[in-house]
Amino acid sequence: MAIAMTLQQYMQDQEIPFDVICHDKTRTSNETASVAHVSGNCLAKTVILEDELGYVMVVVPASHHVVMSAVDEIMRRKLTLAREVELPRLFTDCELGAIPPIGDAYGIETMVDDSLAEQTDIYFEAGDHELLLHVSNEQFETMMADAMHGHFSCHH
Repeated sequence: MAIAMTLQQYMQDQEIPFDVICHDKTRTSNETASVAHVSGNCLAKTVILEDELGYVMVVVPASHHVVMSAVDEIMRRKLTLAREVELPRLFTDCELGAIPPIGDAYGIETMVDDSLAEQTDIYFEAGDHELLLHVSNEQFETMMADAMHGHFSCHH
């Protein structure tokens, strides 16, 4: 269990304080929220989309799913889910399915759903399936300063 080096360096460079929460290995973000005893509304999950222009990281609560038509409208692009086979090349220090939602750390354009701004605390994958990082909403908003914001998810 370790925090992805790219993420750890980014957090250090940006001077973002965080707490580490260890949990049993999980396979889905909803399962992670459950075993870590956090609300799915405040667990930020990462979805990677792509088109011919490149990749876009979409960040929504674990309790939500992405509304693709809303993403396409905001981005003025027709995006699809990125192929899983490409993700290890983009996120060399992360396990598949445990990509941190911090696009700036990986040089990937990012969109964050406004529903996360309603949460006091934000939790997110640290690069593996056994660690979460916890930051305040203000710290998360600092990390999302360059991201596009909008409503493009709905509750499961």
